[in-house]
Amino acid sequence: MSTPLQLPLPDIASQFNLRRDVTFLNHGSFGSCPRSVIAAYRHWQDELESEPVLFFGRRRLGLLSDARQALGSFVNAHADDVVFVPNITYAMNIVINSLRFGPDDEILTTNHEYGAINNTWNYHLNRYGGTLVNVDIPLPMTSESDFVERVWSAVTPRTKALSISHITSPTALIFPIKELIRRCRAAGILSVIDGAHVPGHIDLDLTDLDPDFYAANCHKWLCAPKGAGFLYARKDKQDMLEPFVCSWNLSWNTHHSTRFVNLFENVGTNDPAPWLAVPAAIEFQRTHHWADVRAACHALGSHARQQIAAMTGIEPISDESNTWWNQMALCPVPHGERYRYTRLWDDFLIEVPVVVWNDRTFLRVAIQAYNTPNDIDRLLTAVKRIIHE
Repeated sequence: MSTPLQLPLPDIASQFNLRRDVTFLNHGSFGSCPRSVIAAYRHWQDELESEPVLFFGRRRLGLLSDARQALGSFVNAHADDVVFVPNITYAMNIVINSLRFGPDDEILTTNHEYGAINNTWNYHLNRYGGTLVNVDIPLPMTSESDFVERVWSAVTPRTKALSISHITSPTALIFPIKELIRRCRAAGILSVIDGAHVPGHIDLDLTDLDPDFYAANCHKWLCAPKGAGFLYARKDKQDMLEPFVCSWNLSWNTHHSTRFVNLFENVGTNDPAPWLAVPAAIEFQRTHHWADVRAACHALGSHARQQIAAMTGIEPISDESNTWWNQMALCPVPHGERYRYTRLWDDFLIEVPVVVWNDRTFLRVAIQAYNTPNDIDRLLTAVKRIIHE
């Protein structure tokens, strides 16, 4: 089952701290930081502790502004239209809890969304009114136009917002959201985008997409430290958002930042080191030619998909191009006792998520720069044993 595929940098695994006895195929859940990014993260923690008052009182806002400039350039958005937050769940909570809907209003979403975001919408709507409408998107995927029309067919005069993933968590699919965002704007419907898996995974151009709100993690595919996420808000929608915490952020000072930035970044004493290390993560991927790395990861994922499909006889959920997926390969396996597949960790030390979605079972194989063909061979050997027991 060996494959000649190689990543562009064979020694890149040595730049991560992952355990050598574990086959780590779950970068999509939490990921791992390169050593150089961890060094930048610890540098900023040391800077803070060396003179905390100087750091918090006179340096922090300027340092965060510099980091936002780097992030804004990376996602092609104005730096004052993005704010750092701990993670995407936090960012989506800002958006969801700032909006108010009536009992007859509808929020449109799909059945591929992340459970925590569904929970947030349901909790909020149960308190303030409104209904979450789930559009069923069946597998396998067909064409982008079919997807767009299927989602848009569920829009009604009551639809007030579309809440949708750019890359889905349970099914690892890249959704073609640009046309949906365009239609939402024309119809006066808010677009709320879950981009948890996007930065560092596929190219992101927020100016081109032009959503109302876009939330994402930097600690997944961008390989920044845990606790680094961001929220983008279109300039004409920023006044809709309300802060969770009222502190000195209500003493808005235009000399330091915009109102949007001040409300969500200047909220008290926290550790900004994960945010300040984001430029180091961007630079790491730039210097290591990440487009080539992603292409090699896709090729490894495609090999895994094809081999597992050959073992199981189950049709893949999409074609092999990078239209619908890139570095996370969702592989259908025989449905049944889920515990059978948890043995991938218990018996083989293979870290890979077992996803149960719509009464089907999948392995979500996430390929990152440190993975090799040997990792895929180990997975294939283990899956074959489990399936044929």
